[in-house]
Amino acid sequence: MTSPLSLPHSRGSEAEAQGEIGPFPVRPVSTVTAEVMGALWPRLPTHQAYQEAQAASIFKTKMAIVKNLGRTLSQLLQSPGCGCQTSIVPVRCIGVSPRQVTSDASFHSVSFSETDHPRVLITGGLGQLGVGLAKLLRKRFGKNNVILSDIRKPPDDVFYNGPFIYSDILDYKNLREIVVNNRITWLFHYSALLSAVGEANVPLARAVNITGLHNILDIAAEHSLRLFVPSTIGAFGPTSPRNPTPDLCIQRPRTIYGVSKVHAELMGEYYHYRYGLDFRCLRYPGIISADSQPGGGTTGRKLFPCLSILDYAVQIFHDAIKNGKFQCNLKSDTRLPMMYIDDCLKATLDVMEAPAASLSMRTYNISAMSFSPEELVQEVKKHIPELQVTYNVDAVRQAIADSWPMNFDDSNARRDWGWKHDFDLSELVTTMFNILGSDSRVAQTN
Repeated sequence: MTSPLSLPHSRGSEAEAQGEIGPFPVRPVSTVTAEVMGALWPRLPTHQAYQEAQAASIFKTKMAIVKNLGRTLSQLLQSPGCGCQTSIVPVRCIGVSPRQVTSDASFHSVSFSETDHPRVLITGGLGQLGVGLAKLLRKRFGKNNVILSDIRKPPDDVFYNGPFIYSDILDYKNLREIVVNNRITWLFHYSALLSAVGEANVPLARAVNITGLHNILDIAAEHSLRLFVPSTIGAFGPTSPRNPTPDLCIQRPRTIYGVSKVHAELMGEYYHYRYGLDFRCLRYPGIISADSQPGGGTTGRKLFPCLSILDYAVQIFHDAIKNGKFQCNLKSDTRLPMMYIDDCLKATLDVMEAPAASLSMRTYNISAMSFSPEELVQEVKKHIPELQVTYNVDAVRQAIADSWPMNFDDSNARRDWGWKHDFDLSELVTTMFNILGSDSRVAQTN
């Protein structure tokens, strides 16, 4: 039998010597007399059992000291010697990401006030709708509660008017850090390749519009975000009912953009029922704005001419003011659903603020008016009677327009969450001329 004196020092002595345990004293075996160890040895079946018993004793001692320190610290904080009240300020720790700027850049790193307002992130925020939505939400919830993000360099008027950060929706880690570090609660996902660019580069459109959407869905579900993803008139196809087009009907679009939007609608609904994600979606009609330039947005004339379908509704105002002449590429009686941008942004905020219990579905049609080129021309002539209009119908454009809805049935949105538009055709035309006419006079003066 091995002599007790030949036992090595305990694990506690070694750990203490290496600074692993700290100030808690551990009595080494070598300091115990041979007589005492001789008496104790028969009670210890193995050397391992001895070490485990000693470690348990050390742990109990440490926990007792920690509890005592906690009680003492609590008493000190509650009753400071100076007679002043002590407040504990929570510290916000920001993770490190190679794509996030330093926290000393006030326009990138946001410290939100403790309010009941949502903390909002807008992806793809440099588009017309993203910038307009940011202005609306900042007026409602406060400037620093709304963060625009994109992969492009923002213009000065956007950069200095509120928080802006770089965000790549294909970089899951970067996107997740943004949501966590800025305590995001609402997410508006506007990042997408639109019809023109998407048809020119289908693989890229698949990556951005579908893979990027999956990243957004996973992060939104993980962090219990309220998520808005817009859909479009392009989510319908030639086999869809056209007049009117209901919320639920056959959808067989023939562009990658339209296909990706149907995918987004169905995936969002699936995540809602499968994981409880608060997903909300609106199908936008044609959006008209004085800030947009013909040939951009969903119609992108430069890259894919056959999709410049809705441009006429913006182009007519620019041409009427500039030279009093306008040429339309659609038939005069081609009717399509339209909406002024202010109504579009209002509807987006309305559906996000609607109580979840009031939503009977997760994707809604919204509309404000439906008109043909001829009806728009007659309204424009009330402001510029000398306007000369000709029709040079493009067969490809006309075929696509004929496959789209003529009217959106948005009765469910009006019933469920009180959707109501403010701009009809007459008010839209008057507003466009007021803005563009004013801009034209300023330009001439300059």
